[in-house]
Amino acid sequence: MGITIYDIAERAGVSIATVSRVFNAKPRVSKETRETVLRVAEELGYQPHASARSLARRQTETISAVIPMISNNFFAEVLKGLQDRMSTSTYDLLVFSAPTLEDVRPLLEKAMHRGRSAGVLLFSAPVQNGMEVQMSKGGQPVVLVDSYHHAFDSISTDNRRGGTAAAEFILSSDVQRPVVLMASPDSIPASQRLEGFRSTYEASGRTFSPDMVSVASRSAEFDGFSEACGYSGMKEFLKRDEKPDAVFATSDIQAIGAMQAVREAGLNVPEDIQIIGFDDLPMSRHLGLTTLRQPMHDIGSRAFDLLIERIQRPDTPVAHTVFAPSLIERQTTRRETVHNLETAS
Repeated sequence: MGITIYDIAERAGVSIATVSRVFNAKPRVSKETRETVLRVAEELGYQPHASARSLARRQTETISAVIPMISNNFFAEVLKGLQDRMSTSTYDLLVFSAPTLEDVRPLLEKAMHRGRSAGVLLFSAPVQNGMEVQMSKGGQPVVLVDSYHHAFDSISTDNRRGGTAAAEFILSSDVQRPVVLMASPDSIPASQRLEGFRSTYEASGRTFSPDMVSVASRSAEFDGFSEACGYSGMKEFLKRDEKPDAVFATSDIQAIGAMQAVREAGLNVPEDIQIIGFDDLPMSRHLGLTTLRQPMHDIGSRAFDLLIERIQRPDTPVAHTVFAPSLIERQTTRRETVHNLETAS
């Protein structure tokens, strides 16, 4: 094992706290004691480690991110924005990956352990059942990403507005039997997208019935945001005598699974069934998927900025940043328009 401050303290005949004060240039250490500690450290070949110095002064230049379902495509894009922004700073990133939403809380507790990080980014998790108390007492700033709570800084997309835009698009065409591929009901973003779609559809005077929605199970992989869930949900819709003629999926990856199911059934997209997704993943551009674009890279970048602002100015008012999604029309829908075509490539 390497030399530690305990070894230096023992050799120099001083306390560990004194060694810590010397390495962190703190006062209340005599010149003679300081010189002794530095001489012993040099004799032992000790090199102060950055994290050790941080722990000694109860500060750190590490940011923790608690992320459910980290292999989800959306989180990968947001993380890229976060890491690109952090590359210009002195901060490091520590990621806690939660397989399910149920695993978020214990990992959040680990991330907020004293001295582990300067602040925490909590991704796509509802703040409920006392979590807000846990977060407030943790002593570290917390920024919510893709979520909202009035007491904490947050950054998100207006999911209801995205669902509204999808419904408005469908209502403006000759679609008669639209359906929705919904992720897990526990997912706040997916629930908001469905609610935006439903309320806009009903406001047009049409009836929105439960059989228009395929809901992923709570145990579904990636909370239902998966190609498999989109595929299986679409397969069930295609068993009906009156097949749907349009699909709104609450994520691009579900829409891609739906596209596969439609084509396996011998039908064409968009001639027989139009498909709209949500996210605008890089792969969606290559597949020609019409979708609601949310600025994932910008969300990651802005999340870091919000957290640093909170670390540096803890008494500033709580800030909420909400991005508006934009409809990107491509080849999986039929309506002819020039709206947003300049940004679709």
